[in-house]
Amino acid sequence: MTPQTSYLIDMDGVLVSGRTAIPGADGFIHRLRERGVEYLVLTNNPMYTPGDLAHRLQTIGLDTPAERIFTSAMATARFLSSQKPGGTAFVIGESGLTEAVHNAGYVITDQDPDYVVLGETHTYNLGLITKAIRLLAAGARFIATNPDPSGPSEGGITPACGAMAALMETASGVSPFFVGKPNPLMMRTALNYLDVHSENTVMIGDRMDTDVLAGVESGMETVLVLTGVTRREDVARYPYQPTRVEDSVADIEP
Repeated sequence: MTPQTSYLIDMDGVLVSGRTAIPGADGFIHRLRERGVEYLVLTNNPMYTPGDLAHRLQTIGLDTPAERIFTSAMATARFLSSQKPGGTAFVIGESGLTEAVHNAGYVITDQDPDYVVLGETHTYNLGLITKAIRLLAAGARFIATNPDPSGPSEGGITPACGAMAALMETASGVSPFFVGKPNPLMMRTALNYLDVHSENTVMIGDRMDTDVLAGVESGMETVLVLTGVTRREDVARYPYQPTRVEDSVADIEP
């Protein structure tokens, strides 16, 4: 018997746009749940806990429980635990990251930590950035949740983890390891979390340079939806292609 197809679904640009649900996303999630299809909602944003994100989705009509949400912070914490169980880290980020790092059995400290872990935060503090740079220069290893250089906000784009990591790398001379998309590690960790295989899983995303690339490199079928960043006319110039292109998740029949 052929295993049922599972889905990894990017959040921003696929299910939500800013603070509103993308039309038809609620119907797609409903069809997944009605048919008992395994799925995970993925986000490179490490700031919020799965509970926070589930609440955000539920308030705009997307009935997704916390256990169906997987963040780059969770992937980062699992990576740390696999590399050095019970280690220590100096963490720059919000509760989504600090909670995940604590849950992985790590101690958060600024005293000779094993790792400096950079996430995203509402306000980057120059004092904390300076401390992190000094810890890196003193020998701490550098992990960053995601390589996104900028992100959307109500007032326009804001610097994100990738931009701050570049600043810290330039100042310290230490290069970061990025865990989030397009690193296939994020996808493999999500597949393991869901306990499914890449051969039977489809990645749905709105960006060729992160979602589709990560899916292709992880051996998954990919669906690009046109409700986010990548436009239809941009697709052909990439050396890798999605399995198919759809206008929206509303058009996907699980």
